Amino acid sequence: MSPMAQAQGQVELKRVARETSTSIALMVVYIVTYVAVSALAKYIIHGVLPTYGIMVMDYEVYVQILLALAFGYLIVSSLARFFYWSIVGKYGHPTAAAVRNIVRIVGVGAMVAAIAGGVAGGAAGVALGGFLGMVVGFASQQVLGQAIAGLFLLIARPFRIGDGVIVAGEDGVVDDVTTLFTKVVKADGVAVLIPNNAIIGGKVYLKPKR
Repeated sequence: MSPMAQAQGQVELKRVARETSTSIALMVVYIVTYVAVSALAKYIIHGVLPTYGIMVMDYEVYVQILLALAFGYLIVSSLARFFYWSIVGKYGHPTAAAVRNIVRIVGVGAMVAAIAGGVAGGAAGVALGGFLGMVVGFASQQVLGQAIAGLFLLIARPFRIGDGVIVAGEDGVVDDVTTLFTKVVKADGVAVLIPNNAIIGGKVYLKPKR
């Protein structure tokens, strides 16, 4: 390996380490900030505003929900970013991006279910949180299934970009493999986007290279 390539590799490793550490730091900062802001909002609503004759205690739950949604999304995004930079050095950008998207989808769904359950409280909260979790799960089942299938394709690599293949009944050359779809360009120039879960569940024919 040339000295220039070694230097570039060291720079990439340093960047991965820096971005990973930054993601963890951001996640901790968001959690601490959320706890502090939530406590401050509660203090203002119950301790400061009543001294001025402003009674908004009934609206506190909505303020807390907005704070939980905002900071929850930031926390989930930083967690997804951590997974991305932890994987990108070994598996490359497409695989890391697929993992990041899966973490984000699952994290946002879990966050919404947890907030809904916390708002309802008690047994009703558990039931509501579970119900919303099922709704989110069913709504994102196809997308999440395709994303996981895309992740398997990116890790297993049964074919690569430029390979001639026959997949899902389509004959062409692999042009791109993304989180949700594999793009195959046919001989007549038509591009076909094939869902990744259809490829995982079917046969893949690799045509001999010319």
